[in-house]
Amino acid sequence: MTRFAYFCGHEQWQPETLVDHARLAEDAGFDLALVSDHFLPWVDDVSASGFAFATIGAMTQVTNQLGFATSVTTPLWRYHPALVAQAAATIDRLSGGRFALGVGTGEKINESPLGYPFPAYAERAARMEEALQIMRRLLDGEKLSFQGRYYTTTATKLYSPPVGDVPIWLAAGGPKSAALAARRAQGLITSVKNPATTTKKVLVPARQAAAAEGLPEPTIVATRWVIFAADKEEAWTSLAPWRGLRAPGRLDATDPEVLRTRADDLDRDEILADYTIASSPDQIIDAYLPLITELSADIVGLQMTSTDQPALIRTLGREVLPVLQTSGRPQP
Repeated sequence: MTRFAYFCGHEQWQPETLVDHARLAEDAGFDLALVSDHFLPWVDDVSASGFAFATIGAMTQVTNQLGFATSVTTPLWRYHPALVAQAAATIDRLSGGRFALGVGTGEKINESPLGYPFPAYAERAARMEEALQIMRRLLDGEKLSFQGRYYTTTATKLYSPPVGDVPIWLAAGGPKSAALAARRAQGLITSVKNPATTTKKVLVPARQAAAAEGLPEPTIVATRWVIFAADKEEAWTSLAPWRGLRAPGRLDATDPEVLRTRADDLDRDEILADYTIASSPDQIIDAYLPLITELSADIVGLQMTSTDQPALIRTLGREVLPVLQTSGRPQP
């Protein structure tokens, strides 16, 4: 049975606003909220950058059934993996067992401004291999003394343990991270532009790696960016906090001001062409349906922005979720 997640972007909205969005998402019928974790946003003019774990803690107190997952946090530099495990366990307790820990290998804009290096993928993946072991073992209740190449713990234990099993989901955009997710995590989070490409580069390698290890297939969390707007002008206004995502040199940037300047030097149509723009509920359905019918995702994440987000959330609840919930999955 496919579940549906609403994306709460700290790079666009202040934390108190995201708490309201989570409450609205639960009322709309979403199963969980995916909450981003950034130290710096993508632009410096219309943006925000609240602390994700504090925001989720507040969200747990205004909801009753909505699940939560970080999408994603990086347990490699500014957070030690044991600290992330502690945060995850605390959120799980506050929510009554409604939390999943989404992690990823990070972005330079969140680590380098604090003085940390940001090495190439090979080292980040090696660090993640250790981090996943530390977090899993602590969340499972172990008193852990760990000596790795990158991380050390000595008689470390979570004395406020989670109330249930906290799954760990690893962000994956290619075969190496997908295989690591299958081996060391319980699921993967992947952002989809082309379903066929995602199947080839992410899902197939993950399933092959799981089979080779004799492990169950990982939970698949598939997200997709969609802008809800009547026309290109409205779409650009909606996208403003995210326009740095498509700026040249994004992966090497450490200052949102630089990304904003570079993005604004580009042709707007060039940036908008990288996104799906929907102007009706039917078009939103068309954008997300392939994640169910083609990818067979366990969780579909609606990562959307608009000029009136509360109205959009209500529209999703009335006109989009009821259709997606009965599409491409077994009927009860």
